[in-house]
Amino acid sequence: MGTISKGILGGFSGTVGTVIGGSWKGIAYMRSQPGKRSFTPSEKQLAQQARFALVMRFLQPMSALLEVTFRSFGVRMTGINSALSYNIQNAVTGTYPTLSIDYALALVSRGDLPNALSPAVTAGAGGILTFSWTDNSGSGIASSTDLAVAVAYCPALQQAVYDIGSSRGDMTADLNASVFAGQQVETWISFVTQDGKKSATSIFTGEVTVS
Repeated sequence: MGTISKGILGGFSGTVGTVIGGSWKGIAYMRSQPGKRSFTPSEKQLAQQARFALVMRFLQPMSALLEVTFRSFGVRMTGINSALSYNIQNAVTGTYPTLSIDYALALVSRGDLPNALSPAVTAGAGGILTFSWTDNSGSGIASSTDLAVAVAYCPALQQAVYDIGSSRGDMTADLNASVFAGQQVETWISFVTQDGKKSATSIFTGEVTVS
């Protein structure tokens, strides 16, 4: 309901019918109420919205990491947006409304730095995942000082843990995934240069059950 403050010729505040009255810097104004949206999204738009939501749930827990590992491909966009764009196009399978992520096709890192050779992961006691690989320092721009990126994502909990620490020359890296004890996790390995300016395209190292 609107209120007339200065008689019939004065301004009013509130709502009268489809008109809203108010005052801004002492000046009375009136504007019409916005109409209700009648837009109904198409099946294609709903499918794209579902893909977006699905991939965002996957990537959000590692958003800080993606700002580093997708930096090379984040031209005029953030790292997570670059990762979102790639994974929507390449990692989503199925037909709407039954969509899922093929983790073997998903990337958590992308770039021109060589990845390691023969990467693997094993689950050990105490929730420790041990990643191993063959050192390929000197292959292209690969250096023994490049830092390993170990990632584990738990689909059931929609959470991720990751670590950047061991060097390429160490040929092994431990990731504490004890928060996912008893759960299955999807894993990846990648590398970044010490200055974080170059990344390798991640390799999917499979699904393991955390001890």
